Amino acid sequence: MSLSNEMRSLLSTVQVELPTAASAQVFPASSPVTGEQICELPVATIGEVSKAIDESVAAFMVWRSVPAPKRGELIRLFGEELRANKKELGRIISVEVGKVISEGQGEVQEMIDICDFAVGLSRQLYGLTIATERPDHRIMENWHPLGPVGIITAFNFPMAVWSWNAVIALVCGNSVIWKPSEKSSLSAIAAQAMMERAMKRYQEANGPLPKGLVSMVLGLRDIGEALVESPKVPLISATGSTMMGRQVGMRVAHRFGRSILELGGNNAAIVTPSADLDITVRAAAFAAMGTAGQRCTTLRRLFVHESVYETIVTRLKAAYSSIKVGSPLEDGTLVGPLIDRGAFHAMQHAIAEAKAIGGTVTGGERVSTGADNAYYARPALIEMPVQDGPMLHETFAPVLYVLKYSVLDEAIALNNSVSQGLSSAIFTLNMRETETFLSVRGSDCGIVNVNIGPSGAEIGGAFGGEKETGGSRECGSDAWRGYMRRATNTINYGTTLPLAQGVEFNV
Repeated sequence: MSLSNEMRSLLSTVQVELPTAASAQVFPASSPVTGEQICELPVATIGEVSKAIDESVAAFMVWRSVPAPKRGELIRLFGEELRANKKELGRIISVEVGKVISEGQGEVQEMIDICDFAVGLSRQLYGLTIATERPDHRIMENWHPLGPVGIITAFNFPMAVWSWNAVIALVCGNSVIWKPSEKSSLSAIAAQAMMERAMKRYQEANGPLPKGLVSMVLGLRDIGEALVESPKVPLISATGSTMMGRQVGMRVAHRFGRSILELGGNNAAIVTPSADLDITVRAAAFAAMGTAGQRCTTLRRLFVHESVYETIVTRLKAAYSSIKVGSPLEDGTLVGPLIDRGAFHAMQHAIAEAKAIGGTVTGGERVSTGADNAYYARPALIEMPVQDGPMLHETFAPVLYVLKYSVLDEAIALNNSVSQGLSSAIFTLNMRETETFLSVRGSDCGIVNVNIGPSGAEIGGAFGGEKETGGSRECGSDAWRGYMRRATNTINYGTTLPLAQGVEFNV
């Protein structure tokens, strides 16, 4: 069966219909597994985006007054739809963006997990009671819904990142508008359909929901720009490249909007003399090669103490040579395709840059699968003399730079000396090294791990903290506050009104 037919069969199984072209402009939906075009999808017009925004504003006015636990009920139903269709949804992800089967399934599981989290959160949107210096007064915080939330997502997590944002935004009382990557629109259509199915079930038991509560607009860059520039959308949560994030951040800030930006992560790990080498090699290899190096938390820089350097590099090379590169739909594959030709060329450019400054490269070559329009590459391990050139920026491909160090402070400085700072890790059995890395003198990243790689994150913790974005956070912990506005309330329950000393007047 061709991938085009398989995708249509999968969508039919989960009762998803592809949108028909309502405008003359279309864009292709393809699979990186073979390079095959699956179908063409209609591009939303700017007028349709404006209409979606207006409907979202109107929906917010209604939804904000629904009690938060009732909002949580919608998310509970959404989680049930995901559970019932997990296998098919995971397969859709694998076909459209090239993730291996287990990773496609794992992404849907993340969506299920965040639904469970958000349902509980709907009963825990707490404010503080604050001690006051005035008698017979009370000060408290109230947290209120913010308004329509625009969500812009990247191809590498085509469903999960939207769900992290959407379900939190919804239980907080906001409406949602989603602009997915044009490279993963079929996955987005399937995820949106699961939400619409949950909304239908909710309405059968609880009454009508406002039109436009959860909407999606398909298209290219200009569609995202229309969402970003609208003053009617007070919060934009965008995931993608650092270059994209700078543009989004500036445009949203120009209109005094709020943004949550999850961008690139040039993530590093440190291997100390006391590290458990078995755990270290397995964790580093998986973190660097998994998802073909196309995670924002992919391991890209590895700083190894000189006493264990040769051992680590030798074992990593063995691991790199043993893994299977090929179709993500086949059992035993760890490394599937890069998303497109541009990603492969960026990888080759980074390898050439590394060689030019003295890097020694193992791997990195294209792997033939018989499909001219599919781009598979063997992961590259590059031993570097210094941290420079391509190590200072992120290449979204399976490229791992390895550098030798002598003392821990040197390695921490190397970890912190790039502008990116999403995730980091240290491998050590030494308590002092652990605590130093976790302390204010240690890693400056938003995620700081010990004896586990930097890739992946559980939904219970706030995800992000990337330095270039000023510490944006989404998903778990108290990240929900970013989707709401705070009001501080002072209540006088006494019989007098304190004034400045010596001030009196008649009323």
